[in-house]
Amino acid sequence: MNVIIFSNFNNKIKQNISKVIIGKEKEIELVIVSFIVGGHILIEDVPGVGKTTLVKSFARSVGVDFKRIQFTPDLLPSDITGINFYNTKISDFEFRKGPLFSNIILADEINRATPRTQSSLLEAMEERQITVDGVTRRLGFPFMVLATQNPVETFGTFPLPEAQLDRFLMKISMGYPARNEEIEIINRFSEGFFENELESVVNIDEIEYVKKNYVHVKATEDVLSYIMDIVEATRKSDKIDLGVSPRGTLALFKACQAYAAINKRDFIIPEDVKFLAPYVLNHRIISKQNASDNFSLINSILNEIPVPLEKI
Repeated sequence: MNVIIFSNFNNKIKQNISKVIIGKEKEIELVIVSFIVGGHILIEDVPGVGKTTLVKSFARSVGVDFKRIQFTPDLLPSDITGINFYNTKISDFEFRKGPLFSNIILADEINRATPRTQSSLLEAMEERQITVDGVTRRLGFPFMVLATQNPVETFGTFPLPEAQLDRFLMKISMGYPARNEEIEIINRFSEGFFENELESVVNIDEIEYVKKNYVHVKATEDVLSYIMDIVEATRKSDKIDLGVSPRGTLALFKACQAYAAINKRDFIIPEDVKFLAPYVLNHRIISKQNASDNFSLINSILNEIPVPLEKI
């Protein structure tokens, strides 16, 4: 495994997106990590902080097909998966593909759709396929869903069930930019450069390489024990009703592998785990308090668990 390829892959995409997105290098890197391991991301934040711009810029940077689905209460499953319709020209039924037959999907305001429509994403996100009228069709490569939702407005929304939340590798937020970053945003906007002008900076061979080879990143027994200490702490905490599932454990390990690789390492260090755990685990627990505190709850668990030291 050549970690330089991973590092270059990461740097080229970050530099390209930075032409449009000011700051937010951490969030961009989290998207890249999720993309490498084939995961999906839920971006929860208030309107106007750049969620859609980030997704569109990333899709253009990796040079793959992109579709945006605006989720509304009247959206039907067939509107996103596709439908069989009768074609009078051929006197037979024909399948019309939905927007899920693309590489990167922006599921905008996903919590505005009904549970039935939300659940139609489950098969696509987990198995990279959809089934319509008993016929299963494979989705394209690569395939990634980046969903957004507004945490403030609850009128006319349908909260995502735990089964679907668990399908997302990470749940992140953009946050407001710093003062100097927002001034730079104004200056950049006045120059008239937008994400639609970005060009692809990586090719399909690089995408296939990073997706195939991140699994070669190793972890010591101490690091694996550290991951399990964090996971088990979520299951035993008196502040948490439902702890992290084995799927969450595997998701954290895979994310650490990709994060180590883009940082030019073929091994995981405890700092990788500590950095990624809040983003990978915060939506996989059900706390006895306010769900918005899940991120800080995971951080408090991390602060209580000793970090394994490197053996000399």
